[in-house]
Amino acid sequence: MSQQIVTRFAPSPTGFLHIGGARTALFNWLYARKHGGKMLLRIEDTDRERSTKEAMEAILDGLRWLGLHWDGEVVYQFTRAQRHREVAEELLAKGAAYRCYASARELDEMREKAKAEGRPPRYDGRWRDRDPSEAPLDVKPVIRLKAPRDGETVIEDAVQGRVVFPNKDIDDFVLLRSDGAPTYMLAVVVDDHDMGVTQIIRGDDHLTNAARQKHIYEAMGWSTPAFAHIPLIHGADGAKLSKRHGALGVDAYREMGYLPAALRNYLARLGWSQGDKEFFTGAELIEAFDLAQVHRSPARFDFVKLENMNGHYMRATPDEELIEILIDSLPYLKGGAGVAERLDERKKAQLLASMSGLKARAKTLNELLDGAKFLFADRPLPMEAKAEQLLGQGGRERLAALTPRLAALPAWTAAATESVVRETAESLSLKLGDLAQPLRAALTGRTTSPGIFEVMEVLGREESLARLADQATAR
Repeated sequence: MSQQIVTRFAPSPTGFLHIGGARTALFNWLYARKHGGKMLLRIEDTDRERSTKEAMEAILDGLRWLGLHWDGEVVYQFTRAQRHREVAEELLAKGAAYRCYASARELDEMREKAKAEGRPPRYDGRWRDRDPSEAPLDVKPVIRLKAPRDGETVIEDAVQGRVVFPNKDIDDFVLLRSDGAPTYMLAVVVDDHDMGVTQIIRGDDHLTNAARQKHIYEAMGWSTPAFAHIPLIHGADGAKLSKRHGALGVDAYREMGYLPAALRNYLARLGWSQGDKEFFTGAELIEAFDLAQVHRSPARFDFVKLENMNGHYMRATPDEELIEILIDSLPYLKGGAGVAERLDERKKAQLLASMSGLKARAKTLNELLDGAKFLFADRPLPMEAKAEQLLGQGGRERLAALTPRLAALPAWTAAATESVVRETAESLSLKLGDLAQPLRAALTGRTTSPGIFEVMEVLGREESLARLADQATAR
């Protein structure tokens, strides 16, 4: 019987779930789901000064919003410190680790000497084979791993290929600090082993850690998980990703009005390819995902591509479903709170009736909400400068001729209003746009909107005529 695949996502709660971390979580989630396994979640909160409860909640919330649901309970690394210390003591007992009494001054001297000789700073192993009876009484020791000095350590990486580290370049690193606190290097290995992790997928900034961690696995006689180190994300200009490129928390993308499904699809395609296919359903992503197709070079984050993908998802989402997504997102969107207060059943019906026209022009939920503002605006409508210009250049006079004809309509439908507007334009020797554009300005306060006749039908006779009357008195 084959071993169940277990992956893990292990963020540090020193900030929000950033976009690179979200992609790492996604790759772990896809791999686990494809192989019928589990993705576990571990919060690496050992840095007590920088770890915050708010960041922990933001990480969990971001994963839930993206639809990346982990298996089992969240593991908090700090609570396992006693277990980490036990393993350090076990390594001591096996002779695979030792107490090091080098002082801070000695360590500084080692660094300075290495720097002067043009070498990377490394601990020189001076306490590796010394008799503990020589230990100074005034120094609390650290515990270091007795790393192999000869040969090489090989990592067979699913993304990077075969990576070889000469053991002479890996020093005897610290497992337990002098105050008894476990180091990241030890805690990660113990937790991954105890959680049954079989596949580690993480950023390639951890590649050098893999060799050190493999030494701990081997010293404990544990099987080493498989590794896959994925390249980091760069900006569209090829520079390391920064806030100006999009290195923001997942919560910021929610506020910018992206759909979780679109962001998930975009992140999956960021550094992983499946031929020319761009758009995937959730099931298709799981089916297609393969670590062998993850690129070795850094992926480039491109807001334009993300926006276009989001626009595609919005247009492809059924109107009723998109409204529910919009309503759920209102607390996070700019101006969403004001809309939420007014969204009764009548307004919701109007929004649904306008949705096909609104989503055709929008690439984000914020743009969608902005386009729907005419439904929620108070009279008299605030006018954009271009709309005011249209009305001021003879537009109000034309609407004065149109309004009585509209008021006389027996049935208020898009087809009926269009017919009257066309007839009025013809009788005034105007092009349709010369009448329809001021009409749009008067009814929406702007020069762009869904089809103006659909707008009139959605607003209804009473509201449409009232907005036109406001412009008659504005002359």
